[in-house]
Amino acid sequence: MRYKLLQEGDIQVCVIRHPRTFLSKILTSKFLRRWEPHHLTLADNSVASATPTGYMENSISYSAVEDVQLLSWENAPKYCLQLTIPGGTVLLQAANSYLRDQWFHSLQWKKKIYKYKKVLSNPSRWEVVLKEIRTLVDMALTSPLQDDSIHQAPLEIVSKLLSENNNLTTQDHESIIVAIAPLLENNHPPPDLCEFFCKHCRERPRSMVVIEVFTPVVQRILKHNMDFGKCPRLRLFTQEYILSLNELNAGMEVVKKFIHSMHGPTGQCPHPRVLPNLVAVCLAAIYSCYEEFINSRDNSPSLKEIRNGCQQQCDRKPNLPLRLLHTSPDLVSQEATLTESRLKPVIVTSNEIHVEVERNNTANQKMTAGVGNDSEPNLIDCLMVSPTCSTISIELSAQADRILGCYVEILKMLSDYDDWRPALASLLQPIPFPKEALAHEKFTKELKYVIQRFAEDPRQEVHSCLLSVRAGKDGWFQLYSPGGVACDDDGELFASMVHILMGSCYKTKKFLLSLAENKLGPCMLLALRGNQTMVEILCLMLEYNIIDNNDTQLQIISTLESTDVGKRMYEQLCERQRELKELQRKGGPTRLTLPSKSTDADLARLLSSGSFGNLENLSLAFTNVTSACAEHLIKLPSLKQLNLWSTQFGDAGLRLLSEHLTMLQVLNLCETPVTDAGLLALSSMKSLCSLNMNSTKLSADTYEDLK
Repeated sequence: MRYKLLQEGDIQVCVIRHPRTFLSKILTSKFLRRWEPHHLTLADNSVASATPTGYMENSISYSAVEDVQLLSWENAPKYCLQLTIPGGTVLLQAANSYLRDQWFHSLQWKKKIYKYKKVLSNPSRWEVVLKEIRTLVDMALTSPLQDDSIHQAPLEIVSKLLSENNNLTTQDHESIIVAIAPLLENNHPPPDLCEFFCKHCRERPRSMVVIEVFTPVVQRILKHNMDFGKCPRLRLFTQEYILSLNELNAGMEVVKKFIHSMHGPTGQCPHPRVLPNLVAVCLAAIYSCYEEFINSRDNSPSLKEIRNGCQQQCDRKPNLPLRLLHTSPDLVSQEATLTESRLKPVIVTSNEIHVEVERNNTANQKMTAGVGNDSEPNLIDCLMVSPTCSTISIELSAQADRILGCYVEILKMLSDYDDWRPALASLLQPIPFPKEALAHEKFTKELKYVIQRFAEDPRQEVHSCLLSVRAGKDGWFQLYSPGGVACDDDGELFASMVHILMGSCYKTKKFLLSLAENKLGPCMLLALRGNQTMVEILCLMLEYNIIDNNDTQLQIISTLESTDVGKRMYEQLCERQRELKELQRKGGPTRLTLPSKSTDADLARLLSSGSFGNLENLSLAFTNVTSACAEHLIKLPSLKQLNLWSTQFGDAGLRLLSEHLTMLQVLNLCETPVTDAGLLALSSMKSLCSLNMNSTKLSADTYEDLK
C-alpha cells in the first residue's frame, strides 16, 4: 500500500488512555511538539483520564527520536504509535490503521533522512560514503510513501555532498552517478547536481556514463520541463550532454539518432514540449558563441544611431574606450574624425568584430527620412550590409565554432520533420539571434537550409513565418533577399520565397507594393535572367498598376521583352488587359444570376462574352464555383452585391475580394467553407453593410473583431 508523506499539521491532537503517558501532537516540519495536560488523575486501575489544555513549550527534534514502533502488546490501545525519546515515551493514537501506518512510515522516513544528512555531511572514507549513498537510494526506492520529496531529498543530499568536495577522482564521480541513477529516472536533478553533470560531460564526454545514465535523464528533461527560465541549469546540462554526444566517434550521427529518439518513430511527435525545449537549448548555445562580442559592444553605436548616421557622437553618453582586435592608426583616425563628414565610413567595433559601412548620398537620404522616428530601427538598415558597401569579419574560437556547427546542424534536423516545422517556423519568426550571429557569414550560410525548408513548405502557417512578426520589423524574407545581410546567392532563395508567398498571401497588392519599393531592382535582374517567378511578379505589378512612374513601367516592359518567357507572359497580360477593358465597358445588365451547378469555367465563359460594366448584383448561389472565380469577380468595377450561398468559395477567394472589391456592400457567405483566416480579411472592406455568415466556421473572437 502507498502512503502520502505527512505535511505540517496533518497529525492532530490524540487522546491517549494509558498509564502515565503524555497527550501529544506532532508537527512534521522539523520537530515534534507535545501537548501537556494541566490535570492528570490516576485511578486505582492505573488508567489516566485527562483533558489537554495548553501547549508544551519544548520541542522534540526528529534526531532526538530514538525509536518508532507500532504498539503490539495485548490489550494495547488501537491504532497507536510509540515514540521513544530521551527521558520518556510519547504515544500517538490515529483514527484508523491507514492513518497510523502513514504516520509510522513518515516518522521513520524523517528520522532516517536526518541521519543520512549527518553522516554524509562529514565524509571520512569515500568507500563508506558510496555505500551509504546506495543504502539511501534503496531506502527511497522501497519507501511506501508517495511524495516528490522522497526522491528529491536524497538527490539534494548527494548534490550538497558533491558541491562541498571538489577533490574527488573521476572514478568516484562515475560511481556516485551510477549509484543515484535509479532516482533520476523520474526526477529532475537539483541545480548543484546539474553543475556536477555538466563538469563530467566536459571532462569525460566519451564516458559510458554519459550514454547509459545521462541519456534517460536528458530525455525526461526535454519531455517534461516547462520553463528553462526557472531552471537554467537543466538547460545547460542538456546543452553539455548534446555536445558530449558530438565528441563521440560518430559525431553528428549520434546526435541525429538522439533527436530521432526524441521525436519518435511515427509521423507525429507525442511530446509537445520536446521541440520548444530543443529550440531553447539551441538558441542559448548559439548565443553563447557570440557572448564575447555581445559583452564587448557596449560602447559601439546603438542600432538607431547607426541608422540615423551617428551624426553627433558628442550627444551619446560617454562609455568605456573601444577595444579593437586590430588597432591601426587609420582606424583610429577614421573614428576620431567621424563627426567631420557624414560621407566618410563609420566603423562599428567590438573586441573581435569590425563592421564598416560606406555611406553615400542615397543612404544619407534614406537615413534622414528616419530621423525623429522613435520606432525600433530596421535591422537591415542598421547593419547596412551589401556586397559593395561593407565588410564584416568575425572570428570565433575553435570551441565556439564547434558549438555553433553542432547546434545549427540540430536546427537543420528539426526542420526536416514535417510535424515540427510549423512550430519551429513560429519560434524562429522573430529572428531570436544576436545581431553578431546575423553578421556572421558562416552562421547565415548554414541557417539558409532551414529557411529554404520553410520556403518549400506549402502550408501557409509555415512559409508565412518568413515575413516579419509585425510592421517595422524585418523577417527572414528581408534578410535573405538580395542586398540583405544573409544573402549569399544570386537570388534563388529570394525567388523561391516570393513564389510561395505570392501563392498564399492575402494582401497581394500590399506585398507587391513592398517589393516595388524595396526590391524592384533584384526582381528585374532575376527576370532578365529568365526567372519565371520574377517575370510573373513584374507582370502583376503592371496589371495592378503598382508602378506609377512611366519610365519605370517602360523599363519593366523592356525587361519582360528581353526573354522568351517574359515576352510570352507580357503578351498574355496585354490580351487580358484588352479583355478587361471590354468587360468593364459601360453597358450590360445590372443584375445577373448564374444557373445552379454552374462552375468556374461557366462563369469565366459568361463574363468573356460581353460588357458587364454596369453589373451591380451577382448571384452565384447553389453553384459549384470555388475561390478560383475570384480572379474574374475582381474585374467587375460596379459590383455591390454578391451572393455566394452554398458554394465552395473559400478563404483564398475572400482574401482577393477584400483587396479589390472595395465598393462591395452586400456579401452572402452562408454555408460556405470559409474560416476565420479568410473572414478576418473582410475587416478592410469599409463599404460592407450586410454580411451573412450563417453555417460557417466563424468563431466568437472573429465575430467580435469584424464588428
